[in-house]
Amino acid sequence: MAKNKVDIRNTPETNILVIRLSAMGDIAMTIPVLRTFRATYPNVKLTVLTRKFFEPLFSDIDNLEVYPAEVDRKHKGILGLTRLHKDLRRLGITAVADLHNVLRSNVLKTLFSFSGIPVVQIDKGRTDKKALTSAKNKVFKPLKTTHQRYAEVFGKLGFPINIDDHSFPQKISLSPNIVALSLNSSKKWLGIAPFAQYESKTYPLELMVEVIETLDRENQFEIFLFGGGKREKDILNNIASKYNNVINVVGKLPFEDELKLIGNLDVMLSMDSGNAHIAAMYNVPTITLWGVTHPFAGFMPFGQPAENAILPNLAKYDQIPTSIYGNKVPEGYEKVMYSIPPKTVVEKLNSFV
Repeated sequence: MAKNKVDIRNTPETNILVIRLSAMGDIAMTIPVLRTFRATYPNVKLTVLTRKFFEPLFSDIDNLEVYPAEVDRKHKGILGLTRLHKDLRRLGITAVADLHNVLRSNVLKTLFSFSGIPVVQIDKGRTDKKALTSAKNKVFKPLKTTHQRYAEVFGKLGFPINIDDHSFPQKISLSPNIVALSLNSSKKWLGIAPFAQYESKTYPLELMVEVIETLDRENQFEIFLFGGGKREKDILNNIASKYNNVINVVGKLPFEDELKLIGNLDVMLSMDSGNAHIAAMYNVPTITLWGVTHPFAGFMPFGQPAENAILPNLAKYDQIPTSIYGNKVPEGYEKVMYSIPPKTVVEKLNSFV
């Protein structure tokens, strides 16, 4: 392996395949790492294997190409992945950084390894995460961040990077669509993403409405609501219709413009979910609300101080985190987020005015 490391570092046509198929938050967490890689190794090409929809996330990184993974069609199953491997080989891939480490990427790992191409997969730290989320003999300590785990993959391939050296890009120019949607408001711009994959890490809607109502009355922010899908769109339309300073973004902007809007926010309020990581990758101050998950698991948004994470009452709910992703909720922990008062959230947001 040592010889492979030297060879791929000295090859003029070095092309590293980066595998990260989903989900949006996990992909957003790759961005600071890939920016740092680009600044450290400006001549090395990066080919990112992910879903076509996510391509705009990588728009500010030079010498990077997104190769669309059609895992539900063309690249489905063993035959589809074999076809995908052949297509990728034609691109001159010289090394593989698997930042996902799932069944699909394991199949690709095997195929590339048979071809003599070095592959390094992310160490997800499952043992440490199990100890952190255990109800008995819990080991409550901060684990490596996901960003660190991503960076380690490149280091093991022979491309060490230091994510502390990361530099954020300049603010993205607003599109005419965003200017029209915002009515070119001169107030502070606040994004609120009130949903998450699991209810256990979603702030109760009635409490979030209380936060929005207070902020709207104070008239300091133009508030943009983010979500996805018909159900969330309908909920957010209903909320926005009741207030003067609240705009529902869902369905009104293409994804590229939605990213530009997020990149121009003054502050984002999000759950432990994808929108938090998108805002953080643009250096937007990001306030996160946590339920049965916890920042110690390594999913704190990039570059955000610990005080930007608002946690439930950990003295009362001392088993937190009960899971890494929020899919395990012990009896009695169904309402942990009710222990976060709306007043606390409002005061934190107002500190950015």
